[in-house]
Amino acid sequence: MMTWTQTYSPLGNLAFSALVAALPVAVLLGLLAFTKLRAHTAALAALATSLTIAILVYKMPVRLAGMAAVFGAAYGLFPIGWIVLCAIFFYDITVHTGKFEIIKHSIAGLADDRRIQAILIAFCFGAFIEGAAGFGTPVAISAAMLIGLGFRPLPAAGLALIGNTAPVAFGALGIPIVTLASITGIPVEALSAMVGRQIAPFALIIPFWLIWAMAGWRKMLEVWPACLTAGLSFAVIELAISNYHGPWIVAICSSLGSILSLLLLMRVWRPKTTWRFEHDEDAAKEAEASPPAGNLPAATRRQVFVAWMPWAIMSVIVFSWGLPAVKASLNRLTPPDIPIPWLHLAVFRAPPVVLKPAAEKALYTLNWPSATGTSLLLAGVVSGLMLGVSPAQLLRLFGATLHRVRWSLLTIAAMLAIGYSTRYAGLDATLGLAFASTGVLFPFFSPLLGWLGVALTGSDTSSNVLFGNLQQITARQLGISPVMAAAANSTGGVMGKMIDAQSIVVASVATGQQGGEGQILRYVFFHSIALAMLVGLLVMLQAHLIKG
Repeated sequence: MMTWTQTYSPLGNLAFSALVAALPVAVLLGLLAFTKLRAHTAALAALATSLTIAILVYKMPVRLAGMAAVFGAAYGLFPIGWIVLCAIFFYDITVHTGKFEIIKHSIAGLADDRRIQAILIAFCFGAFIEGAAGFGTPVAISAAMLIGLGFRPLPAAGLALIGNTAPVAFGALGIPIVTLASITGIPVEALSAMVGRQIAPFALIIPFWLIWAMAGWRKMLEVWPACLTAGLSFAVIELAISNYHGPWIVAICSSLGSILSLLLLMRVWRPKTTWRFEHDEDAAKEAEASPPAGNLPAATRRQVFVAWMPWAIMSVIVFSWGLPAVKASLNRLTPPDIPIPWLHLAVFRAPPVVLKPAAEKALYTLNWPSATGTSLLLAGVVSGLMLGVSPAQLLRLFGATLHRVRWSLLTIAAMLAIGYSTRYAGLDATLGLAFASTGVLFPFFSPLLGWLGVALTGSDTSSNVLFGNLQQITARQLGISPVMAAAANSTGGVMGKMIDAQSIVVASVATGQQGGEGQILRYVFFHSIALAMLVGLLVMLQAHLIKG
């Protein structure tokens, strides 16, 4: 079998090599942000750039480079694309049956202020879905809900992405932290505690940041009690559970506590003025001028209960699917992992990225029974049948959803192909070593390395796999805490979640903005890099001023 060992400074200079290694990301983000190219075209151009550099500069054998891209594309379609498809299918069922209209009015009755709705859906409810499922599910669900509530597509997508930060490190029942522990050998409890300490201040400020991004500074101050209640309750619970229990239920408990606290606050407090979008007033005037035929009276309690039932079913099924015992049982039905031909164990990572040369696995897991997308599909089918949708109608709805997201699935496949080709070629490690060479400033750049990892791979878990060990090796060499540095990889990574290509595409699909990915990227990019730099400043303080 052909084998190949990665080299991390192919040009003989780490700085120059890092600039070349960054080209695929620069091409992708540049084309999305500054041209009108469709996302799948930009992704394919960036993939071509990645493969060209891997083959011509890094001297990766053509066959290995091609199979790395195929592996990434397959992972993009399943499980990531499967989640997107089934999440949108579930949402389409609630719209088709008219139940989402009732949900919209029930939320408006609870809080008709758009700012409160954004906190409740984008931050609180999105965090619950992140804690239970992860992997793009919360962005798809939250963005679709905001669209259904009357938010315009761009802010719906952007707010769902910004809100999906604080719980990401503990998403999918703590998988990123558990994976980081297995990669680094650091006890999972120590990493959980450190990540909790690093992310809790940001959980506190994210609701404020979310409303500032949406409505401006003054409008944010008008709802500071709601921002404080949601953020503080989330942060306190997150800090306590991560430090005294572990990473598994942090996001779920924090989000439920935040939702409950916000709902209790709304019983005794309301903002002095109700803030809405300009288009809300225009829509209201149009509705008054020409009310729709057959306008329904206010929904009864039973109708509201029935309308919310699919979302309750979805939450229960998705949560249950993520439980280790349930997942283990379902995995028994999964076919064996499929070794990727020519690629499995053929690429070797080398020091200093790893302590000694190690072969990279390339196993494709077709775990369709335990996949989060399958739980969403089941929730959609059960909910549809409960609401009186026939099996034939469900099948037609699924086909229509698949047709609508076909180009987005291609985009996701291409995006993941970029991530996998850069990973197996060693481009990611070159960038990581460039960050690690910053010496005394490394604590600042440590979270930015995690941010870069998530931006490249679309996953905090994958970023921890890529850079977790490099973080602790560098930290030991510099005499700083390896626990702090490894945790910073995950903490900084959560801020990259809002700009990674996978999340951008998921948000565009959920809000019907296929082709508008560049706009979404521009909407969130500043917030992503600004928050990542704030994490860097916090870790610098931890490393040099508040040690221990």
